[in-house]
Amino acid sequence: MIIVYILITLLILLLAWFVIALIWGKPWTIKLLYTRTFLHFALKGPELLTMLGILEKFGLHGHNAKLSDASVENETKMYKWIKRDLALLRSYPRKRQSPDILLSTDIMDWFLDDVTRAEKFRFNDYPLNQMFGIQSEMPNFMMTMHPVVSKLEGRNYVKRLSRFGIKFDQVLEGLKVREEQGVLPPRFVFRRVLDEMTAFIGQPANENPLYTVFKDKLTKLEKVSARDRENLLAAAKTEITRTVYPAYQKFIAYFSALEQKATTDDGVWKLPEGGAYYANCLRSNTTTGYTPEQVHEIGLKEVRRIEGEMMAILEKLGYKDVENAPKNLAEFGKEERFLYPNTDEGRLAGLAEYQRILDEMNAGLDPYFAVRPKAALKVERVPEFREKASAGAYYQPGDLSGRRPGVFYANLRDMKEVHKFGMKTLAYHEGIPGHHFQLAIAQELKGVPFFRRMVPFTAYVEGWALYAEKLAREIGFYKDDPYGELGCLDSELFRAVRLVVDTGIHHKKWTREQAIEYMEAHTASAHESIVSEIERYIVMPGQACAYKIGEIKMVELRDKAKKALGDKFDLRKFHDVVLKSGSMPLNILERVVDAYIASTL
Repeated sequence: MIIVYILITLLILLLAWFVIALIWGKPWTIKLLYTRTFLHFALKGPELLTMLGILEKFGLHGHNAKLSDASVENETKMYKWIKRDLALLRSYPRKRQSPDILLSTDIMDWFLDDVTRAEKFRFNDYPLNQMFGIQSEMPNFMMTMHPVVSKLEGRNYVKRLSRFGIKFDQVLEGLKVREEQGVLPPRFVFRRVLDEMTAFIGQPANENPLYTVFKDKLTKLEKVSARDRENLLAAAKTEITRTVYPAYQKFIAYFSALEQKATTDDGVWKLPEGGAYYANCLRSNTTTGYTPEQVHEIGLKEVRRIEGEMMAILEKLGYKDVENAPKNLAEFGKEERFLYPNTDEGRLAGLAEYQRILDEMNAGLDPYFAVRPKAALKVERVPEFREKASAGAYYQPGDLSGRRPGVFYANLRDMKEVHKFGMKTLAYHEGIPGHHFQLAIAQELKGVPFFRRMVPFTAYVEGWALYAEKLAREIGFYKDDPYGELGCLDSELFRAVRLVVDTGIHHKKWTREQAIEYMEAHTASAHESIVSEIERYIVMPGQACAYKIGEIKMVELRDKAKKALGDKFDLRKFHDVVLKSGSMPLNILERVVDAYIASTL
């Protein structure tokens, strides 16, 4: 009996030690550390948990009533535990790790190290901006991500509305810290954001999108009674009036008073340690060691090359003046044959054409891809309240449960901006075989640590999407469509121009107007679209450089594999190698491709 008691006591102590090590100390295995680190990110972010859509399958819904802590204090704690986990990660002996485990270790190491490098620049950004500021991201999250699928989730929706004030106050605290350090966005940002927020609250609560979208979703719930729907809508209206609108009014008052301090200096060179900050932005987004000057030169070289290819196609089509190829496309963009009517009917026709393009591509990919995503993809219009300042298109991944499909959002604010010769390329980039393929396949991976299904590396993600555009051209999806091929090249040129203007603004101290002028001279985009793009690069330094740098590396790695393997090279296998390990930094991707080459020889 005594022996049994001793054994039970030892077992309890062993279990307690295991739990303590797992939660607070060094986990027994590095795989447990992977899990703990990811869970720390997820459990501290209710919005992320909602996006993942995992806990609901187990009957857990409490996170859908909460919003993440955006306070300066919580951010400080986050950096502290990330640095601790990075040190722990590096303490596990590498010799004891298998090649697969080492790959996961190195990916997590790069990610955590990247976060810690950013700590010294943590206040060098603009939480309120026209691209992804909380003033637009929170409504968008509520309308597109919060799962209004039951009465319970309807209540959670209202509870989240009641927390807008707390969240906005936390962000306001960080804005004031930035003000003390002299970190203010350029003048144009103030006007864009103030106009957006004023319009958002300048309507009765029951006409606000937070209410109308909620109402539409509740109407579709057959199991929710009419009385319950009325009660939920009344509660939502109350919270919009009592909590949401006052939260926006605080931002409007603060930003309005701050606007007088703003300047027209657009680059981040003006910020504390601005040069080092921008270099870190480039490193983080491109996952390379390229200097701003190197990226600028790569951009100039690519612009010259792509424009040369465009001129050759124009000459074949019989055009005489081809020296400024982008301007030819700009003129094509004014012709009726390349446009849809700027009407509701025209918008519906545009969405239908995007769907047709995606269906055609999806049906013809078997010779080039062995792996395919299970998740569905649909095409939708960018929500109208966001479209003015939004990019031309973007992709939103589905959730892990498969309940919410991936969505290719097309901006239809002005159909004069939607040129038919550019629609294929946009659909391939955002949908198939671009973002939807890569991100959905990553989410569906088996046998890898969970974090590798979710962690984003912009150069890999956007590099793949731009590679997908080029691949479509290479495998014949522009056959007998020279104008579509020009649209494909114009898209590639657009990304090369980004290398030039992003580094121009933040490294060479170009003004917003200089960057707009350069982009107008080298792309076919409309003036308003170019202005929106340049203003995006100003508030997201380095991000726009990830696309071309990532695509260049992926083509380089494919060419390397072709040369090394000769007849043994299989494009389907190469795509498996790139896609079936999930997102990763480019230098680690090169290591993975090198291992594939060595194992195939």
